[in-house]
Amino acid sequence: MPLRQSLRVGGYVLKNKLARRDKFPLLLELEPLFACNLACAGCGKIQHPADVLKQRMPVEQALAAVRECGAPMVSIAGGEPLMHPKIGEMVGELIRMRRYVFLCTNAALIPRKIDRFEPSPYFAWAVHIDGLRERHDASVCKEGVFDEAVAAIKMCKERGFRVTTNTTVFNTDTPQSVIEVLNYLNDDLKVDQMMISPAYAYEKAPDQDHFLGVQETRSLFKKAFANGNRKRWRFNHSPLFLDFLEGKVDFPCTAWAIPSYSLKGWQRPCYLMDDGYAETYRELIEDTDWDAYGRGRDPRCANCMAHCGYEPTSVFATMGSLKESLRAMRAV
Repeated sequence: MPLRQSLRVGGYVLKNKLARRDKFPLLLELEPLFACNLACAGCGKIQHPADVLKQRMPVEQALAAVRECGAPMVSIAGGEPLMHPKIGEMVGELIRMRRYVFLCTNAALIPRKIDRFEPSPYFAWAVHIDGLRERHDASVCKEGVFDEAVAAIKMCKERGFRVTTNTTVFNTDTPQSVIEVLNYLNDDLKVDQMMISPAYAYEKAPDQDHFLGVQETRSLFKKAFANGNRKRWRFNHSPLFLDFLEGKVDFPCTAWAIPSYSLKGWQRPCYLMDDGYAETYRELIEDTDWDAYGRGRDPRCANCMAHCGYEPTSVFATMGSLKESLRAMRAV
C-alpha cells in the first residue's frame, strides 16, 4: 500500500501493541447490503431471502460500527455496494473520519455512480477481476462484464482515482492464467495495486466444485510467482503474505483482526463463515472462541488461505521483525 497508509497502519499497530491489547482490528469488512446486480457462482450473498436483500444499512449505523471498532481501514462490500442509494455519502463521511476506504465493486455501476465520489488519498476502488475476458465472465456468470469493468477502471484512472483490483483464484486457474491476468492489470491497465486470494469454500455458494485445497494453492502460486514475477507486480499485500501463499511460511488464523459487520450485526468468526452474530464489537471479541478456528482446528477451515484470516497475521509478523519490516518498506 502507499507509504502514507503504511506508516499510519504501522503506527496504529505499534500503539495497540504498546497498550498490550491482544486483539484489535486492522480493517473492518462493512457490508451495508446483501443485494447484487450479478449472481456469481462462487458467492452466496444473494442467497438471502428477498426481504433481507431489500434492506439497506443507514449511513449512521455504518459510521457507528466504524467508530465502535476503531479500525483505520474499511472495506465496503456486499452484495454490490454501489446499489446502496447513499453509498457516496457513506464513503464521504468515512473519508472525513480519516479512514482508508476500499469500495469493493464489480464495476458495472461505476459509470452511473462515479460523480458521487471524489479522488482522495483515503479512497480506492477495489474492482473484482477474476481473470481475462472469458475467465472473468464465466466467474460472474454473465457475458460482457469484463469489458464493462475494464472501461470503468480506465474511467476512474482518467478522473484521478486510485484503483486496486481483487482477483479470486479457483482450481480452474493455472499458473499461466494467473500470470496473464496480473500482467494485464499491472502493465496494460496500470492499476495502482492488486490483491489476490485463493477462493474459500463458501458454504452458500452455488458452485462447490472449484475451490482450491491448501496444497493446490501453494503449488499454483509457487509456479505463478517464479522467475521474479511477484517482485514486478504491484501487490497490495505484505511480502510475508505472498510467502504464505507459496507455502514458504505458515501462519495461524487471526480473523479477529478483520471483523465483519453487516445488516445482521458482527459476524462470527469472519465474513466467510456464519456462526452467529454479536450485537456489539466488544461482544464479538470477548465472547467468540477464536482458538477454535483456523486450519487444524475447525474442519471448515481446512483449505482456507483467505486474506481475511491470514493476511493480518503476516502484518503482525512483519512488524515483529526488523528484517521483514525493511523488506516490506523496500516493496513499498
